[in-house]
Amino acid sequence: MANAVFIQANPRQMLGARISAYSFRRNSAAPDSFAVHIMDVRDHPRLMEAGQTILRAGHVREWDPDDLQSFTPLRFLPPQALGFDGRAVVTDPDVFAVGDVAELFARELGGKPVWAVPRLGHNGRADYVATSVMLLDCARLPDWQFDRDLDHLFSHRSDYVEWIELRRENPANIGHLEPEWNSFDKLTPSTKLLHTTKRRTQPWKTGLPVDYTLREKGGLLELLRPFRARHYQQHPDSRQEALVYSLLAEMVEGGELSRAELEAEMAANHVRHDSLQMVDRWRGWELAAA
Repeated sequence: MANAVFIQANPRQMLGARISAYSFRRNSAAPDSFAVHIMDVRDHPRLMEAGQTILRAGHVREWDPDDLQSFTPLRFLPPQALGFDGRAVVTDPDVFAVGDVAELFARELGGKPVWAVPRLGHNGRADYVATSVMLLDCARLPDWQFDRDLDHLFSHRSDYVEWIELRRENPANIGHLEPEWNSFDKLTPSTKLLHTTKRRTQPWKTGLPVDYTLREKGGLLELLRPFRARHYQQHPDSRQEALVYSLLAEMVEGGELSRAELEAEMAANHVRHDSLQMVDRWRGWELAAA
């Protein structure tokens, strides 16, 4: 199939990725016009090797295969995975389709092979674009050789930040998507793809211990942090919670996810412990009703 959605994931984010995949198919008027693939980091042994180091913003850092976002380099795999043909939409596992992704595949690209939403001023950069959602014209990206680029990353011949932030790309080859195609924690009538990017309030994690790296200025500060700081918090927008759990409810009802699978995810602390009750609470919820 010429066009495909690619969703990055690892075990702790797999349920989010499955909900995301379901949302792309569910909310498209032409779901048979594109494929949906979940890219599991466990299928890429090089990313699972402990003891490696990378350059990150000019500093040597240990590579942690168990990091919550160890899948991030997979953003650059889709052109190679599609044989440098067709178009790809690549997303993080916490991105959920509210609109129809088929609109992106039909978009006029104006000769630009990479499209993403700009975040001016983010990370101190005036030209920052968010690679957490990208539309790619794969035939025009023959230089995105994923295996080679991993070699360069782990041999310190390239810098992680320069790769992830597209600093190596010619700015003339990067087009800007409208904000609704990577809507950061805002669910509005114009939202096409909702990105629950504030990790501490991801709706399916409320109450669980934080499982990503907490950055502290001193070791003793972590011991003094209150319970609230060490656990995922309630999402401030109940509609975003409702969106995620209404999708999950449909998956359970339709047999795409069994209750036993959901219980296993709960036991593994990958999803909040009251998820079965949340499924019942938000079953049948529609965005238009909120």
